[in-house]
Amino acid sequence: MAAIPGVRFTGSPGVVREALAEARVRPEMSYGSLMWPTADGSTSATPASQHVPVEATGAALVTRVWEALELPGEAMDYHFVLQGAVDRLWSGRRTYPNGLALLEGFALLDLELMEAAPQAVSFDTGPVPATFVHVTSVPRLVMLLEREGAFADALEVARRLARFDQGEDAVTRLSEKIGALAAEAAVGGAA
Repeated sequence: MAAIPGVRFTGSPGVVREALAEARVRPEMSYGSLMWPTADGSTSATPASQHVPVEATGAALVTRVWEALELPGEAMDYHFVLQGAVDRLWSGRRTYPNGLALLEGFALLDLELMEAAPQAVSFDTGPVPATFVHVTSVPRLVMLLEREGAFADALEVARRLARFDQGEDAVTRLSEKIGALAAEAAVGGAA
């Protein structure tokens, strides 16, 4: 993922890319499509998109996500890896509460990826995507920040998400909430 222009991702913590066997896999052209060699033949699925097992949870999930971000793939592959991790960490928050901090990091990384490569969240074929798929990772982060009372942070993330025609309701709600709190503080300070 570090090779995607505009993404400040410098590498996964604790992962030695060269130690991952799939990091050395290169696609082959077959009938006009890229195919990735596997033990069973070949597939159109990139190593990054195949790396995180559906049953992975907790710390094992986090490890596999960090590894997947080091493997060959497309921007859309990394988006779905990150979004899936956010959704699964949220679902497993009671059994793996440490995952909430990682959820925030993965959602912010997904947002940065979306901003650098908007085609990752669009099925438009043109150079500048105009329509976007529904994203769940970033709205989940906005909701979590809002629940924690980090309204300004939630508003900033929601504004960034609005570029993708999502999160406008959160921008309005958080702007009103921050305005009401500021007015309340002004009244309280004048008393």
